[in-house]
Amino acid sequence: MADGTDSEYVAYVHGRAAALRRTAYLLCGDVHQADDLVQEAITKLYARWPRIGRVENLDGYVHAILVRTFLDEKRRGWWKVRLGAPPERPVPAGAHPDVEERTVLRAALSQVPPRQQAVLVLRFLCDQPVADVARALNCSEGTVKSQTSHGLAALRRILGDRIEIGSNQ
Repeated sequence: MADGTDSEYVAYVHGRAAALRRTAYLLCGDVHQADDLVQEAITKLYARWPRIGRVENLDGYVHAILVRTFLDEKRRGWWKVRLGAPPERPVPAGAHPDVEERTVLRAALSQVPPRQQAVLVLRFLCDQPVADVARALNCSEGTVKSQTSHGLAALRRILGDRIEIGSNQ
């Protein structure tokens, strides 16, 4: 368990940065925003680091900070000014079908409400069990299950027959 020293903080963040970026990207779908989310999450972690020895599951704790940072960003994001929409990236001809499916899925996920989006990403793309997702979102397991159900239904409406979505909840 970490004892709260700066060197342990640096070692922890260095060791987990890639996984945090991956999760952040899966949540938001934008590389730059994912980096911002990770930066904000590790800054919050640093502020709490001296007391970190009391945390039983450090990775789960950091995951919760990251997910809550994402949800906070979605809640207060309405006031941000966008100077222009980023250009759409067309999928090159002959691209691997997985790339096209990921692009379609990412676009569909961005249309799902943020909390449902977070649940779907954590459950299916990060392969976390319901209990861990509930802890990260600070809600009950029943809420995670219902958010999963509603999120999958929303994706099915958005995607139609384009992509087959897992039905196990």
